[in-house]
Amino acid sequence: MTSDTKRRGRRPAGADTKSALLDAAREVFTEQGYEGATVRAIAKRAGVDPAMVNHWFGGKEGLFARAVLQLPVDPEVIVNELVSGEVDTLGERVVGRFLTVWDSTGGGQFAALIRSVAGHQMALEGLRDLFMNHIFRHVTDRVAQDNSLFRANLVASQLIGLGMVRYVAKFDPMVSTDIPTVVAAVGPTLQRYLTGSIT
Repeated sequence: MTSDTKRRGRRPAGADTKSALLDAAREVFTEQGYEGATVRAIAKRAGVDPAMVNHWFGGKEGLFARAVLQLPVDPEVIVNELVSGEVDTLGERVVGRFLTVWDSTGGGQFAALIRSVAGHQMALEGLRDLFMNHIFRHVTDRVAQDNSLFRANLVASQLIGLGMVRYVAKFDPMVSTDIPTVVAAVGPTLQRYLTGSIT
């Protein structure tokens, strides 16, 4: 028996199986997007029987929702953190928090979500819901003098583009640039979107 066979041996059904499936799903969805990922490939990487995906998550959609669409932090906490400081430095805080959240997971969840958007309605709705309904709309509603929804859209476009370059396309030096440097470069643009003139 090879070491690979031992490593891929099936796990007993239990909490470690669920955790292994979530870890494997994030990797496979990151690499292949929703359409390219298969239950069999995810289960193989996790070292479990494919039937465990249905058992724990009800299928690929349920696994995708748990592995990719759930933020590593509570959106309400993020919003409160963002709006609790000085309004004049809000743009910097938004960029810094965005990078801190996604860097902490290696950008994998963000990449998986973006790679899945084109081929899966759930991913598209999840992306829109996450950025617009749970975060940016709440921020702009509290600080913007006008055009709150449009401003939220502008912020989302900037950050999704930033995430694409850093976590999906992985352009260097954006990938290797430290967070404070990116914050200093992008923060003023977001500040204008949030509180400046956009007409």
